Amino acid sequence: MRSLFILTFSVFLFSCGNGNTQTVTKPEIANAQPIQVPLENGMARAYFGSGCFWCVEAIYESIKGVDEAISGYAGGHTKNPTYESSNTGTTGHAEVVEVIYDPEVVDFATLVKVFFGSQDPTQVNGQGPDIGSQYRSIVFFQNQEEKAIIEKIKAEVAQDYEKPIAAEVLPFLKFWVAEDYHQDYEKLNPGNPYIQNVSIPRLKRFKQKFPEILK
Repeated sequence: MRSLFILTFSVFLFSCGNGNTQTVTKPEIANAQPIQVPLENGMARAYFGSGCFWCVEAIYESIKGVDEAISGYAGGHTKNPTYESSNTGTTGHAEVVEVIYDPEVVDFATLVKVFFGSQDPTQVNGQGPDIGSQYRSIVFFQNQEEKAIIEKIKAEVAQDYEKPIAAEVLPFLKFWVAEDYHQDYEKLNPGNPYIQNVSIPRLKRFKQKFPEILK
């Protein structure tokens, strides 16, 4: 549980992982052909990771056109990853959210802009106090059009930073839903010290930056 690692007097003195900083994406995953997820009841799906999925889930669920964001794992080379196994940094999986959205209301490019704009995209293998390859910045494409959109926005974002953009761009292969207690965690646990000191401030910064797309 993340709460075991929380020191409430400073958000910079705790992390949500074991400190693993090894990048573990295997070449066969990076070079694989992406899988296209079909529309379901008019809804599309997109996949993003940038640190703790509690934070990322809350950000995307605040956007107009997003029906739901589901916490889970992707980008790795093992089957049936769990929170405990992904935290070892050996499965290759990152904490990721599945964003279920109406493409008639919000397009994929906007979701990608949110991805880059709601984090420090130059931080390697982590986000804020969450350190480890399971918290690396990662975005998935399902076809070449989505890949082109991601690369274009990534190049535009890079102009605003002196450091290189650390976000991985990978073909989407498989999303594994996380354990039930991770779902809607920020909404259901507002008093959790990590939520108060990390997740909520991050959500507020995002809302101030993207007021025009909020619900």
